[in-house]
Amino acid sequence: MYQHRNQHGDLIALPVGKVVCVGRNYLDHIRELNNDVPDEPLLFMKPAGALCDVSEPLHIPVGQGPCHNELEVAVLIGKRLTKADTTAAAEGIHSVGLALDLTLRDVQSQLKAKGQPWERAKAFDRACPVSGFVAREEIDQLNDLAFSLIVNTALRQQGNTNMMMRDTLSLLCAISEVFTLEPGDIVLTGTPKGVGPLEAGDTLTLNMPPWLNIQTRVGYK
Repeated sequence: MYQHRNQHGDLIALPVGKVVCVGRNYLDHIRELNNDVPDEPLLFMKPAGALCDVSEPLHIPVGQGPCHNELEVAVLIGKRLTKADTTAAAEGIHSVGLALDLTLRDVQSQLKAKGQPWERAKAFDRACPVSGFVAREEIDQLNDLAFSLIVNTALRQQGNTNMMMRDTLSLLCAISEVFTLEPGDIVLTGTPKGVGPLEAGDTLTLNMPPWLNIQTRVGYK
């Protein structure tokens, strides 16, 4: 069963809550999928059951078309945030890590064509592999975090939080205007370009230097 941990593998004393995801927050990713630029943050959720440890083997569903990687900076909430300003939002961040927003792309495209929600494509069990988290105090520049994903030996995604259309604190404020973020919730801040299908047997390396360098493998569920 998933539990929040720091980058050293130690348990974090916070409950496991919901995952709030932000779509279309990197312009290069919007362009690669030919999507419209949203006027306000595009939000969707994954349940707690979607969470798993990214260092364990990943499992993608069988018979539902390609499952794409979407690497994102993940923010673990440490204090309750409701209608927060930027000061409260900053104080509400417990720690920061990486997560994969695994996406059944064909399923998502079919749902979008029908005007239906995306949960079947993004909220299935183990659809949100998460790294250990780095304490906020260790991170100097929240808006200048580089991160990358290597699939086998090829660089597939490379981003920096300075490329986000809406920065982390702005996102937390906007989300908390809609619904309350509780301690133990996770916010995924969006993915840069480079999404693509994962195959059983792939080796993934997730990086957020100098804190995180994680390798995992892909299997079938």
